Amino acid sequence: MSGSPAGPLAGVKVLDFATVGPAARASRILADYGAEVVKLGAVPRAGGVQIVPPYYAYSGNRGAERMLLDLKHPEGKAAFLDLAADADVVIESFRPGVVSRLGIDVDAVAEVNPGIVYCSTSGFGQTGPRSQWAGHDVNYLAVGGFLHCNGRRADGGPPLPGATVADIAAGGMQAAMAIMAALLGRDSELPTPNHLDVSIADGVVAMMGLYVDEYLATGTEPGPGHYILTGKYACYDIYECSDGGWLSVGAIEGHFFAKLCELLGLEQHAAHQMDDDQQDQMRSDFAAAFATRPRDEWVAELGPADCCVAPVLDIAEVVIDEHFAARGLVADATHETEGAFRQLGRIWAGTPSTEGPEQIRQATATDTVALLAAAGYDSERLNRLVEEGVVA
Repeated sequence: MSGSPAGPLAGVKVLDFATVGPAARASRILADYGAEVVKLGAVPRAGGVQIVPPYYAYSGNRGAERMLLDLKHPEGKAAFLDLAADADVVIESFRPGVVSRLGIDVDAVAEVNPGIVYCSTSGFGQTGPRSQWAGHDVNYLAVGGFLHCNGRRADGGPPLPGATVADIAAGGMQAAMAIMAALLGRDSELPTPNHLDVSIADGVVAMMGLYVDEYLATGTEPGPGHYILTGKYACYDIYECSDGGWLSVGAIEGHFFAKLCELLGLEQHAAHQMDDDQQDQMRSDFAAAFATRPRDEWVAELGPADCCVAPVLDIAEVVIDEHFAARGLVADATHETEGAFRQLGRIWAGTPSTEGPEQIRQATATDTVALLAAAGYDSERLNRLVEEGVVA
């Protein structure tokens, strides 16, 4: 198989139990930085539910290896611990308490590998009254204050966001960042093993830190229309154009706002940017001005003119956008059965580039035999474990 290109995490070995969600996003990031990722899953069971993402999801798990094992079988658990003995990172996203019952928690791994970085990702964290709650992205955005600070639907409720913000940033990116920090700290006097309790809900609260800190310091409660970033002023809003396209306007600084007013022919508003009693008229005048021309005409004039204006692009437009194309955000890929397609490239700052298309394997392909052979298992033992359904 084609592994990840050499990068800053080259030589770092990651065992990841997640197939979807924040933990899978974390290992995706680590792999793009060059880590050797092994995706661990359960052996097929009659009637069992196996989550198999589409071939293109999580960038097709490019560069990762895959192993299936039965953790409830003593030899399956032993196989995991044998791999963990030579790993740097373990990522798990079971419900809190499950890894302890399976005998694969941080203490068990630390017995064979005291320097392991063990990352547990969960919705509400390993402790606390909500730790056993089931949840998904919208639930974590709800309890962390994110949804409350959004605009409102016609019925007064907060709208659903257009992306799984909690999974991506509050969970996956938090986990990847914490793992990298722990790897850097392993040679210090910090306690080992490193058990990282990544709570997605905690991460949402951290994302809302600007508003949380304001409330804690001043007692002022943020919400929709509270201040400039949540819709209070006309200079920071979304406007429709004559062709039905939309523009984002973020002219916060006075000189950017003045330039915008000038080019819209609305100079009378330049001196009243933050006047509360002028916002309704200002917003109405901006809407009327933008409605006179198509989106892309406005973009061509206002985008380069220091007005803090950019188009609202749909996904089909994003993937062919000239700016993103120039920065190489989209890469070619080839799947064993699906053929050639395109996917997001290794877009994070500092990730290495690849030569030629990314090679994507079948989701059912495994590297179990090779991985256990490298861990010292002989062919007789391997064949027996496969025949008994302990590994696959």
